[in-house]
Amino acid sequence: MLESALRELVPGRGDQYEQYEALLQAVADAQLWMLLWHGAPGGSDAQYGSLEIDGYGYAPCVTSAEELAASGWTRHHQVISGVEVASALYRERWGLWLNPHQSGGGIGIPWADLRRVAGGLDRLPAGPLVLSTVDSRPAEVPEEVGSPAATAEFFRQLLVAARETPVVSSLRRAWVEPSHGEPYVAIGLDITDSSDSSVASIHRMMRQALPYAPQGLPISTVALADPYDQVASWMTVRVPPFYERG
Repeated sequence: MLESALRELVPGRGDQYEQYEALLQAVADAQLWMLLWHGAPGGSDAQYGSLEIDGYGYAPCVTSAEELAASGWTRHHQVISGVEVASALYRERWGLWLNPHQSGGGIGIPWADLRRVAGGLDRLPAGPLVLSTVDSRPAEVPEEVGSPAATAEFFRQLLVAARETPVVSSLRRAWVEPSHGEPYVAIGLDITDSSDSSVASIHRMMRQALPYAPQGLPISTVALADPYDQVASWMTVRVPPFYERG
């Protein structure tokens, strides 16, 4: 499945979002052969190989035992699931480069997309993202769904619920337009802690407000403290809170 998804992509083309999403899903479902520059699998000195492309770091891998043989790699390698390696690499802001030995040089996956592989493609938006304030409704969203007047009651009820949720320090909001998928409203959460009880209280807050959202309005939440989340970083810098605990 992974090698089939690779064959569907043509490097350099910018109109292959669906094929790229299929590749990311294939990586999430696959086993990868990571090339070790130092050490052996499981060793304390084990270290992935590295490539630098346009100033960004990538760890090289191959997609099967057959590709490993074709690559001519003679050092150790590690067989690991795509989700595991994605989770490890994105936290270091490293990408993944698939089959660099092949004609054309293989295909790279940036760390931001590895974060989506690790966290769930259905949960995290596909980039690049278009971000805008909540007053700037995307053109494809109907006025009766996404206009300030249509969403006013939802946000009013969210403010009421936030005041009853002590873990919430502030809230921000923005429109997110993914490259693949529908636009949605993101609610940025600044919370005092992330314990299970605090997360449960956030869920209660959102359940209290969501019945007042216009039908058809997609809404998601994002933790503003997440250093890897592009939406959270943008909102923290560009969007003032619409709620702050006094």
